[in-house]
Amino acid sequence: MTTSGVVFDIKEFAIHDGPGIRTTVFLKGCPLRCRWCHNPEGLIAEPQEMAVPSGRRAAGRRYTASDLATIINRQGEVLKMNDGGVTFSGGEPLFQAAFVAEVMDRLDDLHVLLDTSGYGKRADFDRLAQRSDLIYFDLKLKDPEAHQSWTGADNAPILQNLHALCEAAAPPFVIRIPLVPGVTDTGR
Repeated sequence: MTTSGVVFDIKEFAIHDGPGIRTTVFLKGCPLRCRWCHNPEGLIAEPQEMAVPSGRRAAGRRYTASDLATIINRQGEVLKMNDGGVTFSGGEPLFQAAFVAEVMDRLDDLHVLLDTSGYGKRADFDRLAQRSDLIYFDLKLKDPEAHQSWTGADNAPILQNLHALCEAAAPPFVIRIPLVPGVTDTGR
């Protein structure tokens, strides 16, 4: 049996979401409410209609793990030629961990990058980390009070997952901190 999940965009030929040419899958659902969020269409877990300057548009489509893996695998030759692969981003991939894990398991030997805030259950984080070749860990703020104020969520699960990642032997990872003037450039 295949699981299903909700995706709000599949960006082909992405060059800024990891090494090489990539396909980036943007998943819906995020537990954080960062005031500077650049993907607000990824906040709500279900498909929705959103207001845009030109009117309204659908944000989100449900896929089975099998169907999404088939779409990604069709691009495999091009992605492998350029030392690229697939990036799972969001929203927050941990929010749909079972779905993302099943898609990863169905990929044909592609480089997998997990782009995560780290907010999620440790078991879900471990499940996706073990299937990834590289992790972009987007640490919003280290200070608990500032994190709560700016993202609306406790950062304890994030810091626990980051600590676990630092203790693990693999995969390689990059800690990224968004530069938000007056918020994340304060040294807190």
